This record gives sequence, C-alpha cells and structure tokens, in this order.
Amino acid sequence: MVMLGKRNKLEIIKESTPGLYLNGGDGTEILLPGRYIPKGWKTGDILDVFVYLDSEDRPVATTETPLAMLGDFACLKVISINKKIGAFLDWGLAKNLLLPFRDQVGPQVEVGQSVVVYVDMDVKSSRLICTMRFKKHFSPLMPPYTKNQAVQMLIATESPLGYNIIVDNLYEGLLYHTNLAGPIALGSKVTGYVHQVRPDHKIDLRLDAAGYKKTIPIRDQILQMLHKGGGRMRFDDKSSPEDIRQAFKVSKNTFKLALSALYRERMISFEATGTHLAPPKKVGR
Repeated sequence: MVMLGKRNKLEIIKESTPGLYLNGGDGTEILLPGRYIPKGWKTGDILDVFVYLDSEDRPVATTETPLAMLGDFACLKVISINKKIGAFLDWGLAKNLLLPFRDQVGPQVEVGQSVVVYVDMDVKSSRLICTMRFKKHFSPLMPPYTKNQAVQMLIATESPLGYNIIVDNLYEGLLYHTNLAGPIALGSKVTGYVHQVRPDHKIDLRLDAAGYKKTIPIRDQILQMLHKGGGRMRFDDKSSPEDIRQAFKVSKNTFKLALSALYRERMISFEATGTHLAPPKKVGR
C-alpha cells in the first residue's frame, strides 16, 4: 500500500502523455510527471519515489527528495502567505507545504522567515501540512541515552532557561543558557551531548562532552593549528564564540580552559596577533 508523505518503491505500469503511471496497489495508478522520468526506464522497473497529493488532491510521485517527510521535524523557509488559510513553506518540492494559521505559535510568520515545524497529515483532507505545535509529536518512550552520549540536535525555540531542542527527531531536550558561551541560531542542526535524562522524559543537554574528554582533544587541536600556522594562530581568549565554535566545534568557555592549561604549561604565549607557541626552554649545562 502506498504511504503518502513517504518514499515508496513502485513499479512502472505504462507510459502516457503526462508521464509514467506507477502501480499504487489495489488497482490504483500514480502519475510520475514527465520531468521526473529517469533515463533508460522500462516497463516493470521499480522506482524509488516520494508520493504526496497534487493541487487537485490526486496522489502524484516525484523522484525528488523533500527537505522533510511525514513525521519529520525540520526548519523551513516561508515563501508566501495566503491571508485565508496560512503560510506556504519551501520543503524542496514544486508544491509548497502549508502551515495553517491554527498551527502557528506566537506572532504570525512572515515571508523570508525560517521556522521549525513538524510535518503532519490533515485528518480531514489527507493533505500533508506542517505545524509549529509539535510537542505532542515527541516519542512517549523514555529516551535510551547515557551520560555524555552524542546526539543530533535541532534548535527549535528559545525560553528563559535556554533552548528547546528536538533530539534525534524523536525526543524533547533543553540546552541551558548557563552551558553556552553565546546565542545559537534557531533552526540550526548541531551535535550535542546528553547530560542527563530526567524522570519526565526530557533530556538535559550540553554542546560539549563533559570533563577531560572535551579539553584534551581541543588542546591537541590548538597545538596542531599552531604548528601548521608556523607557530601562531589568530584565535585567542578574545575571539568570538561563533568563530571558536566554527573552528573547534566547542564553546568559548571550553576553548579558554584548554588555552589556560597550555599557558600554565608554558607552551603558548599571547600577543597582539593572537596565540603563539612559546619558544623552546633552554637547557642549562
């Protein structure tokens, strides 16, 4: 049976003027428009296609892959606003995805804005839509994580405590402001680490692994960058959190801890141009 909003492997039945017809099961046929027909096809071939409803509510197939499928969380850009029904978001297909007014949270979204949504199916029309009211779509099961385990995080919304996180497209997490060196862009995807799984099934997260596991690798990265740069690098304790995150994948606080350890060991020095390798110690006779 064909699954709307998902990828399906369907058999080519026949060719027609608008494209190829695929076997949708139970005697149904699903059109693959001509612009998506692969080269060298033949009747009986099995194609991997995404199936959704067209503007006339007919199942249609495409070989393109959307930015999110049914059951996925994603950050999508608002393309247009229909004053009667809601906003339309770009999800990588020719037909945009509807975000109804009733499924928006906070101020009405605007064209050009990127929002984190959950791809759902409207029960009445069977059309794919998306919603910003996604808390009910988290898994009800206890997250099976251990402390310091790496997870994929989607930065969803900001709260007074920190950032609300979608963990591995399944669970709800929280990244506290106190564990951050600076702001994080909403909608970004980053690797994080589990601090603890709470009894209410929510996950407390960190951007860096705890303890020595996070400082020793950064220490080695700093020394490697210094050697490659002829004994100097532009990064120091005054560098921006964003630059440090991009270069070393850690918070500024973790970076400064590693720098301090290297300085105490007299392995580096700080100058106007950044961080330098300290000169070799002289050995007395």
